[in-house]
Amino acid sequence: MFNNSSELNSTGLLQCKPVKSLYNLSAYIPGKPIELIEREYGIKGAIKLASNENPYGVSLDVINYLSDKVNSNNNINLYPDGNGYYLKEALADHHKVSTDMITLGNGSNDVLDIITRCFATHGDEVIFSQYAFAVYAICTQAVGAKAVMTPALDWGYDLQAILDAITDKTKIIFIANPNNPTGTCLSGKDLKNFIDQVPANILVVIDEAYVEYASHELSPWHEQYESCVNWLKNYPNLVVTQTFSKAYALAAMRIGYSLSHPQVADFLNRVRQPFNNNQFALDAANIALNDQEHIQSVSKNNWLEMEVLTKALNKLSLNYIPSAGNFISVNFDKVKNGDAQKVDQYLLTKGIIVRPVGNYGMNNYLRISLGTSYENQKLIDALEGYLS
Repeated sequence: MFNNSSELNSTGLLQCKPVKSLYNLSAYIPGKPIELIEREYGIKGAIKLASNENPYGVSLDVINYLSDKVNSNNNINLYPDGNGYYLKEALADHHKVSTDMITLGNGSNDVLDIITRCFATHGDEVIFSQYAFAVYAICTQAVGAKAVMTPALDWGYDLQAILDAITDKTKIIFIANPNNPTGTCLSGKDLKNFIDQVPANILVVIDEAYVEYASHELSPWHEQYESCVNWLKNYPNLVVTQTFSKAYALAAMRIGYSLSHPQVADFLNRVRQPFNNNQFALDAANIALNDQEHIQSVSKNNWLEMEVLTKALNKLSLNYIPSAGNFISVNFDKVKNGDAQKVDQYLLTKGIIVRPVGNYGMNNYLRISLGTSYENQKLIDALEGYLS
């Protein structure tokens, strides 16, 4: 009889073992969907303010395209464009770069994973900050590299601490600007000065998932914020990632990309899985990119609603971290019975889904995504009810 070494032994443990680096790796835990919360709590009309999605939806041009595409059943049986030719052309025009600097991913998380697999392995070190996006640690541990977490400064990046942490084993530095989940933002001046000091053999990855919000003219960070895209020609070790999941409202389609030196992009595209973007996502992203009027409207509404929400939080004496994104992390330390988990559970009974961020070491914080005017008022009313 064939002896399958991967069969379960008598204790129920799998005989084939994963690589050692995975034993201490925790899976990313996404938020619960609206339908599940409604079933669990026996409610209707729940709203989701947990995952930093665009509450205003995608461009109507995308909706019209998808409707026509599905109804016509046109070429669904064929593989998508494996090189993303038309989207790359559109992105190159949008960012004023060449197409050989672009790597497409199944969401920007996919690109972050590709970058790590290309440039780090066992024995290497990857640096990121305390309170940084959880995916950086996941990508690092998955390839067996050592995660080096530097202490935060006022909930944001301490760039000097990152520089001090560099060793001859450092291969990658991850920085999100703005940062998730804290919403903190680095100025272009400080970030450029930092990159100038990083050795050229270390890859600096700037995650700009919320660039459309931070750069908008109504953003309090507008004057100091600067996308790193324009610096690519001067820094061959710089990679910038962006996404269609946030302001462009294509989160369900999972499409993001990186911009980098052509030689870096060449290696990333060697590792990138063939057909990692479906054709609907490629076409929808291209259409959405061309509707910048919609993006401006979305970003404007975001900042108008941020003002409404922060005024309400101030009135309720709730502390929060000022955010450059489409979300805000709120502290419940000074609240009577101030337990963020209790507040979270109360909000769920009211049909409001937010995001506890204890997994980031922010034990008494809830990260709240900005919704529509109706959704934000529903949240405010619920918080007032809890605190009364």
